[in-house]
Amino acid sequence: MLTTLKTAYTDTRAADLAWALGREPLPALAVLDLELTGAKLQLRLLGASHQVLLDEAAGTCSETVACMPGSSTPLPLGVAKRLGEWDYEFAARVETLSHGSFAGRAQELLALVADHPNGLAGTFPGSPHAFTAMLAQRGDGQVWWRTWHAYPQEGQLVVTRTRVGVRVPAPAGL
Repeated sequence: MLTTLKTAYTDTRAADLAWALGREPLPALAVLDLELTGAKLQLRLLGASHQVLLDEAAGTCSETVACMPGSSTPLPLGVAKRLGEWDYEFAARVETLSHGSFAGRAQELLALVADHPNGLAGTFPGSPHAFTAMLAQRGDGQVWWRTWHAYPQEGQLVVTRTRVGVRVPAPAGL
């Protein structure tokens, strides 16, 4: 699903993104509710990036990646945590692209997510390549999502990948 977000495009930077687990739902500009084989997943586009809410029998998880005033947790390159019954893995990277490459990559990603049944993308007014996009899937007892946060004024694309799944016990004898 592709939508135009009804908010002013503010000149945020990739470096302003922060990461948090366990936050309450924040006001969203667009929401996609998904049912993925017993897991309820809500993809949320915020005025300052994204939030994912996961709810299934093993528990709940809330991930927020956004420009959060007063946040002291910058966007990490990687996180691995135990969340009750789950293993949670998060990774992020920043791609810096030339103006021409950025425009092409933005169009490619928006087309991919807009046509996907588990995808949500929102473009910001004022810049055709300013967007946040999310794509989710489930398989092998795990839920995955990827996100893309575009900052055309900097030529930067922040890419995140998250995996949440039931912890697999180590084999006996190890």
